[in-house]
Amino acid sequence: MTPRKKLRGLVAATITPMTPDGQINLPVIRQYVDYLVSEQNVKNVFVNGTTGEGLSLTIQERKQLAEEWVHQGKDKLDHVIVHVGALSLPESQELARHAAAIGASAIAAIAPFFFKPTKKDELIAFLEKVASEAPAVPFYYYHIPPLTGVKIRVEELLDGIRERIPTFQGVKFSDTDLLDLAQCINKNEREQFEFLYGVDEQLLSALAIGADGAVGSTYNYLGQKNALMLQAFAKPDLALARKYQFLTGEFLSFVITLGFGVAQTKAIMTFVSGIPMGPPRLPLVDASKEFIIKAKAKLDSIVWPDGN
Repeated sequence: MTPRKKLRGLVAATITPMTPDGQINLPVIRQYVDYLVSEQNVKNVFVNGTTGEGLSLTIQERKQLAEEWVHQGKDKLDHVIVHVGALSLPESQELARHAAAIGASAIAAIAPFFFKPTKKDELIAFLEKVASEAPAVPFYYYHIPPLTGVKIRVEELLDGIRERIPTFQGVKFSDTDLLDLAQCINKNEREQFEFLYGVDEQLLSALAIGADGAVGSTYNYLGQKNALMLQAFAKPDLALARKYQFLTGEFLSFVITLGFGVAQTKAIMTFVSGIPMGPPRLPLVDASKEFIIKAKAKLDSIVWPDGN
């Protein structure tokens, strides 16, 4: 593997822009990249994940999106991680080979979640087969048990994993089990694995126990605020860092009570950035006008420590 810049800080879990009739809207990706870099201070992306409706897209659509993000992100983005997980092992392998061929910075995969692995060795066997198709590309395990139902602890999974997956780089940890995350970080410090936290409203807690950074949907439109939180934490100015985390949590708590998911994230990103993200793909349905009005009013009402 060629030397790479270690991933730190924020990673935007990218949204998949769609036209009103539900087709992938590739032409807006260039504007999307420029917006993340210039307006949100985010230079890392995670493509075709949960926020990107990756599992609702065809293999060809996922390839097209990955190609466009790599192309438009050249010389602008630091890392383009492409999620290649799928229910079918051959499809996941095909996506891994494609990501390597187009020059993705890294690949990631969730556990298959219809026929689920129930033991560590079963999950590693699947991930090994995927990662081996991109032998020069760093590999991340995408741990998201609330959606996959695969609850194999990451602490257990990491024991000896480099022997099976030489390209293993780290974990996108999208679970609230901070004990598991803490044990992973404590036991694997020498391995220099990267731990990227995926529950945006608890990021500060994850940073406190040693997370390297974060992958999340809110960094699309609150990236700058969260970057300031990371800066405050690093100083350290914990009182200021808490203010940012509490305000992010206040907004998310509000929208969660209204009903919050991928469709609503697309709506928020559209009104914040001005870039049309379009509708979600069925079975998800558009955010209601009521949600958009209330979410916008709430976001506008928040007074951040930087005065904006």
